[in-house]
Amino acid sequence: MHESLLSGAHLNDEKAAYEYLANLRWPDGPRCVHCKSEKVYTLNIKTSKRVVLKCAKCRKQFSATVGTIFEDSHIPLTKWIMAMQLVCSSKKGISAHQLHRMLGITYKSAWFMEHRVRHAMADSPFGGKLGGIVECDETYIGGKEKRATGRSKKTAVFALVERQGRVRSFALPMVTSKNLRTIIRDNVAPETRMMTDEFKGYRGLKKEFADHQTINHSRGHYGRGEVTTNTIEGYFSLLKRGLTGTYHHVSKHHLHRYLAEFDFRYNARKDDDATRALLAFGATEGKRLQYRSAS
Repeated sequence: MHESLLSGAHLNDEKAAYEYLANLRWPDGPRCVHCKSEKVYTLNIKTSKRVVLKCAKCRKQFSATVGTIFEDSHIPLTKWIMAMQLVCSSKKGISAHQLHRMLGITYKSAWFMEHRVRHAMADSPFGGKLGGIVECDETYIGGKEKRATGRSKKTAVFALVERQGRVRSFALPMVTSKNLRTIIRDNVAPETRMMTDEFKGYRGLKKEFADHQTINHSRGHYGRGEVTTNTIEGYFSLLKRGLTGTYHHVSKHHLHRYLAEFDFRYNARKDDDATRALLAFGATEGKRLQYRSAS
């Protein structure tokens, strides 16, 4: 399965790409996307590059791309497969400019294609509440401070990371004790041991979780045995290198999608590139993102 993703007819032949996606989506045979019937047959349309299916029950036509992020895309499915492989295997991301050069499509198409992939990654297969030892911290992404007023155009990003486990990050309009506590409660199991800095927004966590230890960065302390936030700092470092070095500028409007991309790759970091891409393919069903919503 892994080798078939990296090489094969589906990377060069459009019909083979449709058959490949259909096998991933319906391993036990195609099902109608409209009525869920298993009585489906393939139409012999010589002029079409797609593999068109028809339901014997409701008589409606469809293909493997219907109901996925690929639906209604004018970009060949072979290029979609290559794009998903590139996005999933690039540790710091791949820019839309680079993608449009490698795939031979317009910059606008490459830009929208990447946002569709990020939209799928946002609902990743790494569910369930975080547990064990969880570190949390906040950072700021984007614009520069105005010298005259001291105000910042940067966007706050709050993240939670399990030791040796998963990460979840969130773009916030502002950092307050209320929104931090809400996110922590929604994403962390009560039996978890929490590790944070001494920001006042984290006060009282010990009453809601198994333990809460803090580290005082203002005094130059960065580790006291297992009490540290170095894991989350490492994730923020990777995130900022990717956003600054690869994408250069990310608007507040789209930041949550970029966070979904980096979270997904981090959570699947122990898998090889092919497995990571298969996980992304598994998240494409039931997702639609129209250009007017992404722009």
